[in-house]
Amino acid sequence: MNYRTLGKTGFQISEVSLGTWQVGGRWGEPFKEATAAEIINAAIDGGVNFIDTADVYSDGLSEAAVAKVVKGRSEEVFIATKCGRQIQPHTAEGYTPERLQKYVEESLRNMGVETLDLIQLHCPPTEVYRRPEIFETFARLKEQGKIRNLGVSVELVEEALLAMDYGNVATIQVIFNMFRLKPSEQLFTKAQDNNVGLIVRVPLASGLLTGKFTHATSFSPEDHRNFNRNGEAFDKGETFSGVDYDLGVEAAEELKKLFPGQAPLAAWALRWVLMFPEVSTVIPGASRPEQVTTNLQAAALPALSPEQMQGVEAVYNQYIKPTVHEQW
Repeated sequence: MNYRTLGKTGFQISEVSLGTWQVGGRWGEPFKEATAAEIINAAIDGGVNFIDTADVYSDGLSEAAVAKVVKGRSEEVFIATKCGRQIQPHTAEGYTPERLQKYVEESLRNMGVETLDLIQLHCPPTEVYRRPEIFETFARLKEQGKIRNLGVSVELVEEALLAMDYGNVATIQVIFNMFRLKPSEQLFTKAQDNNVGLIVRVPLASGLLTGKFTHATSFSPEDHRNFNRNGEAFDKGETFSGVDYDLGVEAAEELKKLFPGQAPLAAWALRWVLMFPEVSTVIPGASRPEQVTTNLQAAALPALSPEQMQGVEAVYNQYIKPTVHEQW
């Protein structure tokens, strides 16, 4: 495993880390603490020292499961969590200093810790990024010793750029993958200039970039890949990166041709993300320990060739860019 600096936090974190959305629901499987522990332990065994969770993943059970495993290990493991998605309806007006402080304190209780390594605003509406009092709230929480660092998880590149106007924003979590190239155009350079760590989520486009799906693949009714394709439950960019499913299947087949007879496309898709030095870490999820093992293969793969990098961009330009690029 290789390690990179997470922006202003100064944390040295594994370049391939673990996201726990799948551990905490919305993927068609109920939360199981034993399975969660197996996944988290497999990640740490593989050198992962950064785990991302959220208070809404199975109503705090994911936070608790991550913290329980980490406390039982000897390694130093940084835990990032998120807050804000509990607000219903999810509007900018719902974001208040009092409510956000309450969520931070609930996460502290869920995890049984005195200080959060990293708390992230969980994809708030764009208007929230224009409210200084929200960011001042987290400056006070840091002074109180309840958080070490503040980050934001965004849907739009515009939101990431707005967030960097606040000096206490140490990290930005953003969707970036072979089907979502826009962040690399402007955001990456500015993040590097501002010493802001970049955490890449949805790196496999909800599984499309495993190359295992076909036009006939089906998903359970409880899986967001079934019920959120058009943004019925939350931003549709979180599901298949906003790409039309059938088009994504075709594009993935083309991508596989760039990596014949080698590691699975999923590992190459993660290695592609790591080709961008501005990225601090990529946080693929896993619903089984074996998937963690596959994901960690990416750290050991050789660099993509210039021809492969150009090939990925060509597939994106042909299949994905016309309908996706300007939306996020």
